[in-house]
Amino acid sequence: MVTLEQMRLSNSKIGTALPPGLVAVFAGATSGIGEASLKQFTKLAVKPRIYFLGRSKESGNRICGELQKLNPGGEYNFISVDVSSLRAVDDVCRELKAKESAINLLFLSTGTFVTGKDSDEGLNYPVAVAFYARLRLIVNLLPLLQSATHLRRVLTVLAGTKEGRVDTTDFQGRRTSFFTPRARGHFTAMTTLALEAVAARRAAPDVSFVHCYPGFVKTNLGRDVTGAGAAVLRALFALVAFVVGPFVAVPLDECGERHVFLATSARFPPAAAAAGGAGGGGGDGVPLPAGVAVARAADGKTGGGVYSVDHHAESAPARVEALLNGMRKDGTAEKVWAHVEEEFVRITGVPAV
Repeated sequence: MVTLEQMRLSNSKIGTALPPGLVAVFAGATSGIGEASLKQFTKLAVKPRIYFLGRSKESGNRICGELQKLNPGGEYNFISVDVSSLRAVDDVCRELKAKESAINLLFLSTGTFVTGKDSDEGLNYPVAVAFYARLRLIVNLLPLLQSATHLRRVLTVLAGTKEGRVDTTDFQGRRTSFFTPRARGHFTAMTTLALEAVAARRAAPDVSFVHCYPGFVKTNLGRDVTGAGAAVLRALFALVAFVVGPFVAVPLDECGERHVFLATSARFPPAAAAAGGAGGGGGDGVPLPAGVAVARAADGKTGGGVYSVDHHAESAPARVEALLNGMRKDGTAEKVWAHVEEEFVRITGVPAV
C-alpha cells in the first residue's frame, strides 16, 4: 500500500519534477471527485493550462474564478458540453485539437444518476456518460497525448480493481441497474479491457492508462436529478454514509490528493518506459519516493502500461487478474472493443476524429 504521506511527498515534487505549462483536460470536473482532483492538481502544477468540461456554465464560471485564486499563474478554460452526446464530444475534441498540439493529462470522471432512458444517440444514458463518452475522449485525444514530451497519462475514475464478468449479450447493461454490484463488475471490466484495446490497437505504448477506484467518497452526485428512483438512491447512499462513512469514507480533498498522485507518479509508467524504449524522458511522471515501486499492470506485468488500482494505489488482486486474463483468452476483450467501435461508427460515422 502506498501511504497518503508518500503520495503527498510525491505530489509536492510536481512543480520541480515536471515542467511548467502542463496541459490537462478534465472531464466531469464541475462537482465532487472531479472538481476536488482538478483543484488539487491546480495547486501543485506550475503555470498549468487546463481545460475542464461540464454541463453547468454557472459551475464552470465559479470554478474558473476559484482556480485562478489557487494558482494565479495558470490558464483555465471551461467548455460547456453534454457528454451524453458523442457528436458533442467530437466537437469539443476538434476544438481542443485546434488549440493544442499536445496534452499531458486526460482526467475522466463523468457520471450521472439519470437512469431509465436513452441518450439522443440511442445509448443507455448513464453508460453513455460514464463509459462511451470517456472512451471517445481517449481515442480522439490520444494523438495529442502521444505528442507530449513529459507526462502522457489517462486517468479514469470508476471502480478499478472491482472488475467482474462481462455479459457480452448486454454490453449496455439494459437488463440490470447501473448501480448494482453486478453492473459495477461488468462496466469496470469493460473499461479496463477497453483501455488495453486502445493501448494495443492504436499503438500507444508511450501513454499510461490508469483505471482507479476512489474509495467510498461522499459527493453530491445526483443532486440535480428528480424522481422517485433517484430519491431512493440518494437515500440509500446517505444511509450508508451515515452508518459506515465515519469508518471508511475518504474525505473529498484527500481523494483529490490521491488522484493527483495516480495522475502524475512514475509508479504508473507507460509500457514503453518499462521496456526501455520511447516513453522515458519524463513520460513516466514524478520520480518514485523511497519505498514505492513501479506498479503491476492489469495484465500482471510490472510497468505494463494499463493499470487497475484502488485508492491506495495498489494493483488489482490475483483473482481479478485471472478473471481479466480469462476474458482476453475467450474473446470477450475483443468483443468489447468491437462493440465500442461499432457504436462509435454508428453514431459519428468514424472510429475517431
